[in-house]
Amino acid sequence: MIKTVCLISGLCAAALVMADSVVRERPEEWNNLVRGGQFKDLFLPMPMRDGMTSDTWGGDNVKPRDITNGIEDPAWSYWCAFPHQGDDGKYHLYTARWPEDAPRGHFAYFDSEIVHATADDPMGPYTYQDWIGPGHNSELYRNAKGEWMVYVTHAQFFYSKSLNGPWKKGSYVFDKRERYAFKNFVNFSFEERADQSVIAVARRGYIWASPDGRDNWYEVSSESVYPKVPGIFEDPVMWQDDVQYHIIVNDWKGRIAYHLRSKDGFHWKTEEGEAYVPGIAKYEDGSALDWYKYERIRFLQDDHGRPYLCFFAVIDSDKHSDLPNDIHNSKAIAIPVQESRLIEVLNKESVFGSSGDIRVRIKAEDGFDPSADIDFNSIRFGDSTEVNYGRGAKLVNRVKDGDDLILVFRAADSKLTEDNFAGKLLGQTRDGKILFGWSRLPGVVYDVPVLSALAPKFEYTQTGMDAFVEVTNFGTVDSEASVVKVLKGDTLIAEGNVRGLKPFEKSMVRLCCEKPLPKGSKHEFTVLLDSRGLPTEKHTLKVVLPTN
Repeated sequence: MIKTVCLISGLCAAALVMADSVVRERPEEWNNLVRGGQFKDLFLPMPMRDGMTSDTWGGDNVKPRDITNGIEDPAWSYWCAFPHQGDDGKYHLYTARWPEDAPRGHFAYFDSEIVHATADDPMGPYTYQDWIGPGHNSELYRNAKGEWMVYVTHAQFFYSKSLNGPWKKGSYVFDKRERYAFKNFVNFSFEERADQSVIAVARRGYIWASPDGRDNWYEVSSESVYPKVPGIFEDPVMWQDDVQYHIIVNDWKGRIAYHLRSKDGFHWKTEEGEAYVPGIAKYEDGSALDWYKYERIRFLQDDHGRPYLCFFAVIDSDKHSDLPNDIHNSKAIAIPVQESRLIEVLNKESVFGSSGDIRVRIKAEDGFDPSADIDFNSIRFGDSTEVNYGRGAKLVNRVKDGDDLILVFRAADSKLTEDNFAGKLLGQTRDGKILFGWSRLPGVVYDVPVLSALAPKFEYTQTGMDAFVEVTNFGTVDSEASVVKVLKGDTLIAEGNVRGLKPFEKSMVRLCCEKPLPKGSKHEFTVLLDSRGLPTEKHTLKVVLPTN
């Protein structure tokens, strides 16, 4: 009987392992992406330091390794680490952990705790400082009151005036606004905006907004912003640099991640290629660590918002094989990232459809001299879908301007259109390193209103039927007057005007319907919001009409 039980348990475990990942097909054209054309190319070798050893936990696939990289401890399993450099010069890490000998093995993360660790070197080692509280999926950001917020699952947060605490516990109020929200409000990633409001992306790719980043949050997206491809997505990270917003999101089952970009944080374009996949952790001597999974990507960023060091949660085996008191475990690992260069399009007028030149300033920085360091034959500029494949505009001239360099390209060859909000520079340095940068484009408005509506509510009158639509502006600037339409299928039910709204201001718009629908009947209605120069916002929901 004992042997039978063991066999069944083994088969179940094997089935779980097989179910832990699938092979996703990649588009054939991705084989033609040039080096630097996908985010995964930007991961750099890890330094080999005094912590290199094989005398540690883990399978042979992750040994020898630097045990001072990131945070690890044989007694604890670590996951979801968020880094930040404080004004004290130290590097602070807010991470989840649970005892390695917990009976549920890796799945003891359901009872994990959030702790604070620090390091003098951004690569680590990070050492435990203090306990913050129970939770998982920790992420740090700052709210409009100047408080530090540590988000955790189940709509909870801890807040403090100092990165070192003391921490108090609070609860978010998440208003779904008739939209889909994943249970327990997990896997949120936050980004502060210039007006001190905060936006966030949730596990399934819906964007939320808060006027101050604290208690009250409102779901804005009516559909996921993630790529429309097969995948079970989680662990998004959102960040902003001087040019645009970014998201990287992981298809955990396919073990592939995607990179998305946005000018406003609400409307997103997916870059081609892989953002990260297993196998990116390599040392300077070329040796690699074969971590089974990379999840919960987070970054250290410089003053321009550029990532320069990446943190992953990694595990040496599939999660079901990580049992208590065995050789398997998980940790947070740090991998250097190639920083983008600071570039700026100098043209004052729009370059879309232009037959002239595009002038791009590439700025000198510590350790980078554009006149001496660039392989000029490799440089391309334009639409990222062109330059990522080695196409786009070639360099036709260059002019030194102090320590900076002005690069000149033919606008027509850039393939930039009004669908673009950023141009990409891509090439390499003389010593073969990837050189890339993004620039905003003239004629593009980056601070925009974002209108979002609820489903119509109906009221019967003596002359027919009225629709009432609540509209809110979740952008960073005032909106102009816009048009709201209510449709049933392709049939227009009602139409009217929405007055201009300040950020986070709402308005209830009353519309006179073309003709009444039967009382008590159920219909699927679509609300469209049309604003000049902005994407049409759409929200669809089934509504039961009143019975009186």
